[in-house]
Amino acid sequence: MSKKKIVIVTGLSGSGKTTALNVLEDMGYYTVDNLPCEIGTHFIDSSIEKIALGMDIRSFKKVDEFIDFLKKLRNNSEIICSVIFLQASKEVILNRYNLTRRKHPVEESTLLQSIRKEREIMAGVKELSTGIIDTSCDKPKELIEKLKIVLGLDVDIKDINIHIQSFGFKYGIPIDVDLVFDVRFLPNPYYLDELRPKSGLDREVSDYVMSFDISQEFYAKLMDMLDFLIPNYIKEGKKHLTIGIGCSGGKHRSVTFAELLYKELSEIENLNVYVNHREKERGNW
Repeated sequence: MSKKKIVIVTGLSGSGKTTALNVLEDMGYYTVDNLPCEIGTHFIDSSIEKIALGMDIRSFKKVDEFIDFLKKLRNNSEIICSVIFLQASKEVILNRYNLTRRKHPVEESTLLQSIRKEREIMAGVKELSTGIIDTSCDKPKELIEKLKIVLGLDVDIKDINIHIQSFGFKYGIPIDVDLVFDVRFLPNPYYLDELRPKSGLDREVSDYVMSFDISQEFYAKLMDMLDFLIPNYIKEGKKHLTIGIGCSGGKHRSVTFAELLYKELSEIENLNVYVNHREKERGNW
């Protein structure tokens, strides 16, 4: 029977705990943020095999509470417990708080005094950590690599999740798309009696749509744009991208292009790509 894995993400407020928990969630961990120590004991007997707990200075009244909780985890032979301590320079944390205008959990006369006081209080927790990560200059991708090293993980985490969705303009544009491409200018299979009942999932329809020079040219330009955009989205830390491809009814041209994009982008190793056809799911075909 495999051991339960519990990762505690702690450290200084403003050092990236939420980002680290998001990364661990992408790794398959069940994540809980801002968890009090007294509640944390309930996870020891849970059936969840991989858990990531966000615990900072708000999780305990005294550091001793955290130390006692950690002892319970580490003394349990059925649990592998890791503690990741995140920190950043006071200048970086100060700037992050000034940008977000959030209240610091340690209430001192000034924000800088609050940051210094928290660093003093959390020194005891830092000494008990499995690994320490300084996020002062880290981008999300760099944090992923550091987490994998600290936890000794060999996990293939995709750089971005790409959702491709076909739709029909006459039923409305999806509200959750980042990019929308309109293919209504292409020749429409709907006007051919033998193709009207079929969809872009059928070879005959796909072949017809892509038999025109304008279709080939547009697809090449579309891929060229995505080849430029996707690496730059990844560079900026974007984890999810939704691409909408629309035609009149969402059955022929948009489906053809959505499927072609899905097949080509799926061959790129660092992308997690999936596709769906909205009007088919809604029964509009």
